[in-house]
Amino acid sequence: MARVKVTLPDTFSCTAEIPVRITDLNYGGHLGNDALLGILHEARVQFLRSIGMENDYDPVSKLGLIMVDVAMEYKGEAFHGDVLHIKMAAADPNKYGFDVVYHVHNQAGKEIARAKTGMLCFDYNIRKLRLLPEALAAQVS
Repeated sequence: MARVKVTLPDTFSCTAEIPVRITDLNYGGHLGNDALLGILHEARVQFLRSIGMENDYDPVSKLGLIMVDVAMEYKGEAFHGDVLHIKMAAADPNKYGFDVVYHVHNQAGKEIARAKTGMLCFDYNIRKLRLLPEALAAQVS
C-alpha cells in the first residue's frame, strides 16, 4: 500500500508552540489524529498572522481561505504535557492559493509528524474560488 509522504521545504518562516491537552488523547493514550488536525489549524492561524492576515476568514467581506486537502504523516507519538513545536512554511503557490507545510516535534526534539494543508482563496458571498490577492501572493511566494 502506498503511504503519504510530505515533502519538507528547506526553510520555515514561522514556529508555533502548542501543548498537548488531556482532551487531545485517543484511546491509545497518545495524540489522536483528529486532535493533531485541530492543533495544525491553531498553528496555521499563527502562521497567517505572521504573514499579515488576521485569520483565515474575514467576517465583514466574507473572503477567506478554505482548506481543500490535508495530508498527515506520523513519525512518533505525542503525549499529554508534551509541547509541540510546529515549524511552518508556505509552498506551491498558485493563482488561487498555496500549501502550508508543517514539521512537528516535541519539546525533546523528537519528530512527531509532517503535514500539509492545501489552502485556496474562497469568497463565501458567492461560494466560489477567488484569485489570491496580490499582497498575500507576495507573502507566500
